[in-house]
Amino acid sequence: MELTALDALATADAIRTGATTVVAVAQAHLDRSARLSDAVGAFARLTPELALARAAEVDAAVARGDVAAPLLGVPCPIKDLNPVAGVGWEAGSAVMRGTVAELDDDIVGWFAEAGTVLTGKTATPEFGLPCYTEPEGAPAARTPWDLRRSAGGSSGGAAAAVATGLAPIAHGSDGGGSIRIPASACGLVGLKASRGLVSGGGLRMPGPGLGTDGVLSRTVADTAAALDVLAGRGVGQTYHAPLPATSYADAAAREPGRLRVGVLTTPVIAEADVHPACVDAAWAVADALERLGHEVTEAPVPFGYERWQAFGALWSVGAASIPLPAEAEPLLRPLTRWLREQGRATSGVAYAEAAGAVQRLTVDVALAWDDFDVVLTPTLAQPPSLVGELRDDADPAADFAAQTRFTPWTSVYNLSGRPAISLPLHTAAVDGRVLPIGVMLGGRFGEEETLLAVSAQLEAAVGWRHPFLVADPA
Repeated sequence: MELTALDALATADAIRTGATTVVAVAQAHLDRSARLSDAVGAFARLTPELALARAAEVDAAVARGDVAAPLLGVPCPIKDLNPVAGVGWEAGSAVMRGTVAELDDDIVGWFAEAGTVLTGKTATPEFGLPCYTEPEGAPAARTPWDLRRSAGGSSGGAAAAVATGLAPIAHGSDGGGSIRIPASACGLVGLKASRGLVSGGGLRMPGPGLGTDGVLSRTVADTAAALDVLAGRGVGQTYHAPLPATSYADAAAREPGRLRVGVLTTPVIAEADVHPACVDAAWAVADALERLGHEVTEAPVPFGYERWQAFGALWSVGAASIPLPAEAEPLLRPLTRWLREQGRATSGVAYAEAAGAVQRLTVDVALAWDDFDVVLTPTLAQPPSLVGELRDDADPAADFAAQTRFTPWTSVYNLSGRPAISLPLHTAAVDGRVLPIGVMLGGRFGEEETLLAVSAQLEAAVGWRHPFLVADPA
């Protein structure tokens, strides 16, 4: 049994039935991570001593017959935006170099309660702001499908780890596409849940509700199991979303029924060129859905490009709100500094107007798309970008604009609070290499069950492969 090739639920089952031990699973993933992490830029740091001590604890629990944890013994690293007590926490920034967290983020405890073993902190760009993962003084996160190309961001390290067999599942977060973008670039499943379904926990300040936590995984069932672990936690949350009638795992195991699917390949948030492979991917999945009995028609663009600027205002104010001393500013990346300058230049009235504009956009998205059970788009406008292709330190405004052209659909779901999932249903030959091309399915607010059911149906009917779980990427 090749332990690093097992998905999360298969790993838990192997441990539960005595086919392997938690220590053996953890050691296999730590060994592979130590060998390959720098090549794909997966980890900001590994935590082998913590991981093996935790693995021994879980093995002891298994020996006592305590095997009910849904992710029993599953290695699950945490993104380096989130603190883990006693572990280095740098958020991809030179400003935080040497920082050691004093407390666990709540999500760390929720994953531990589910039986997982933390093997390290995955790489992220500075404060998770760009859609590529090129942290200062560390290897860029790369997709194992082509090591010249980016794993995306900001959960790029997490995606690189899961796609390369360094972990069967990994924590990520998504404020403008940061789970779905790397899922597309690395050939993985990545779900952004509805606003308020997954709590931000007690350590984080509430914000405009753009971001949420989740996982990168290799199967729909693993993503559903993780959502069951994370959904509905926290007390007195600013935003709330409905919980499933039974469980998300159940939803991923049942037929979705006949759905009305809208297809959109026109960019929404920016005037962008869309690569033919991305258009082909969306229509190939549309054809598959039609063969499965669903009704497929074209979906309208819900709003004009210029109205997306509300996201930019909220994003830049969020960057400006990161508590840093004045002497830290020169150490920040040019993009971060530029975003903070834009945020500080945004007046209270302008911020209130942006928040109101987002509410109007949410209504317009509902008016345009609520007749559809699912809206299908490419995840990205282009195949995985070359490392450094989007980044422009000399002109951070151009950098930000390039990111919007690369991701002209993902942030619609962060603005509207609706759920969306990227699936690795397509590949294409680009510059002599076969690359993953993600396709995104979006749903109505709170309807994760529908998205998971139809995603699992597509997984069974079309399927995907993960070629780098045993073989090394080249």
